[in-house]
Amino acid sequence: MTRPEPGLAQGWCALSALHDRIEAQIERALQSAHGLSVREYSVLNVLSQQHDGDRGHFRMNELADAVVLSQSATTRLVNRLEDRGLLTRFLCPTDRRGIYTDVTEAGRRLLDQARPTNDTALREALDQAEQHPALAPLVAAVRTLQPGAS
Repeated sequence: MTRPEPGLAQGWCALSALHDRIEAQIERALQSAHGLSVREYSVLNVLSQQHDGDRGHFRMNELADAVVLSQSATTRLVNRLEDRGLLTRFLCPTDRRGIYTDVTEAGRRLLDQARPTNDTALREALDQAEQHPALAPLVAAVRTLQPGAS
């Protein structure tokens, strides 16, 4: 029988609390300023990084993995964004069974407007979380994950 690891459970609870705090703060900021949810922003952001090179476009299952949603939830979200004119779909040129999704010009403009809001809300959420002793080490770890951070 394995012994319980209370430190492991406490660490997971702290990580979950940090995630929830950050997501809630970003959600409020994005909804208020741009009418976007965190998930909608994530989909637009991921899709905006596609390219025309080899494996440059996401299939729906790859997009679902990238934004950590089920395939059905991702499809519903893409449908809503497409209805708003922020995304468009097109057939894969090499495999007619494949359908890709791309960000429209309106979607790119909205994403460009929303990025500073997202970044500011993220920094503010991290700054606030850092004041809680149980979350401070996790905030430090998140900050070290930034490209170019040492």
